[in-house]
Amino acid sequence: MANLLAAYSLLRRSSRKLFDSRPDLNFSASIRSVNSGLTYNFTQKCDLSRQDVCYRDQIVSKHNCFLRSSGSGVLTFFPRGEGSGFPIHYRNLASMASTPARNKSFSMVNSDDISYFKKILGEKGVVQEEEKLDDANTDWMRKYKGSSKLMLQPRSTHEVSQILHYCNTRCLAVVPQGGNTGLVGGSVPVFDEVIVSLSFMNNVLSFDKVNGILVCEAGCILENLISFLDNEGFIMPLDLGAKGSCQIGGNVSTNAGGLRLIRYGSLHGSVLGLEAVLANGTVLDMLGTLRKDNTGYDLKHLFIGSEGSLGIVTKVSILTPPKLSSVNLAFLACKDYISCQKLLSAAKTKLGEILSAFEFLDINAMDLVLKHLDGLRDPLPSSKHKFYTLIETTGSTESHDKEKLEAFLLQSIESGLLTDGVLAQDINQASAFWRIREGVPEALMKAGAVYKYDLSLPPEKMYDLVEEMRGRLGAEANVVAYGHLGDGNLHLNISTRQYDDSVLTKIEPFVYEWTSKHRGSISAEHGLGLMKANKIHYSKTAETVQLMAAIKKLLDPNGILNPYKVLPTSVLPQSGEEEPKTEA
Repeated sequence: MANLLAAYSLLRRSSRKLFDSRPDLNFSASIRSVNSGLTYNFTQKCDLSRQDVCYRDQIVSKHNCFLRSSGSGVLTFFPRGEGSGFPIHYRNLASMASTPARNKSFSMVNSDDISYFKKILGEKGVVQEEEKLDDANTDWMRKYKGSSKLMLQPRSTHEVSQILHYCNTRCLAVVPQGGNTGLVGGSVPVFDEVIVSLSFMNNVLSFDKVNGILVCEAGCILENLISFLDNEGFIMPLDLGAKGSCQIGGNVSTNAGGLRLIRYGSLHGSVLGLEAVLANGTVLDMLGTLRKDNTGYDLKHLFIGSEGSLGIVTKVSILTPPKLSSVNLAFLACKDYISCQKLLSAAKTKLGEILSAFEFLDINAMDLVLKHLDGLRDPLPSSKHKFYTLIETTGSTESHDKEKLEAFLLQSIESGLLTDGVLAQDINQASAFWRIREGVPEALMKAGAVYKYDLSLPPEKMYDLVEEMRGRLGAEANVVAYGHLGDGNLHLNISTRQYDDSVLTKIEPFVYEWTSKHRGSISAEHGLGLMKANKIHYSKTAETVQLMAAIKKLLDPNGILNPYKVLPTSVLPQSGEEEPKTEA
């Protein structure tokens, strides 16, 4: 009887009163449609346009807005610099586990180079202003900062080709840059590399409504593509917290994962074709739109996830699923991590084709969000829980989806997998639930310095690493865990008051060794960039890395494309080196 009462409470409870009311339409949590039909995005304050969507069995107002960004496309709710309301903690390159040295074979930009670039791009396409360059030189976490004196902004593939041909001839190193929302230093210069921004290449080229195939330029912001497709009745197979700033070219180049990979798979499956420019300026037209093409090697996969080290992606064709209107979201509590695992297994079996997201966060992550983010309250305030999960379902028939989800939740309560939970009764509640999960990175930034690790591990082993890390660090740090449990992706975050090398030595190389020992990956979805280039051997064999280096040397013999990233310097020998400069 007690279980039945608990189940009834879960299925009928509304959490409307748990969240702050919003007096007008300029509220901080805006809601818009996305991959599964609906999703929820958050910005400081924005102008809203209204549309109607169906959430559960209600007709509600949908609010669309784009995240406002700084000059380099950094999310506004991660403020940069002073006056942001919380301190920014800087981490010098000198404090990192290993630092590269500048390759002296690379030339330095001179006045003749500037003149050439202005000739092909025009004055507006050549950026030398210090303020704009400061943004482009710095990653959004302010962990990495280069010293480039030049940013180029091409508007076409031909211009990208001209830039790379010239840079290759002059041996000028180049860093491709999209929205600059990466977490491993892959999108900013290490030294004085020329920045090639794709931001002006932001056109949708075509959309096949019959087959759902989108062709667009690399500089299109992900959220803009989401909105475009929403109006066409389709969705992007990719959803990220940085959707308001990240660009599709960067997403493809890093093989970005996101919240709904469990439903739609990785970009290796969704990207049908792409166009890329090699280091010597050669344009590779692989912009196919066919579902099937078994003619020779499928070379596009070399560029998906190569982080701009083999070529610059300039166009993409991507398969987009139709938008489904029935969306349900549950915010649930579990007593232990084993229950989370069992709940995932049960969800895959019982919810099957309608399961679109399965996220988790631990009590440390939950406490951090509630402490540092304004306007949020605990959806389950009656007691504290060690683990929380978000389960989203997406389908086309409301009655069918609702029946399946409610039956699943009833069974989970009766079997003891769930200790508490709440179903979102409208889109505002769903928005608030997602805000908790997507707000963890923001809360970590506000809490102080943070060491971030993006790991793939067997789901049954994921939390063992968290507990071992807490044992190693003790009271020195707050170890926070959350991530995409549905696809075995752990976001391990170590939060401290300030960056400290003594803390770092306790984290690394232990975190990489532990991951390697358990056959995991040291980069699930963020890439290797500068941070992990020399750590690749923890996930890949020496023979595999050597083959990667051979491919790099074949496609980019002078090594000008995104140097010092992805591959270790030991397999890419450099002539003449000098020590890098670090921030003051």
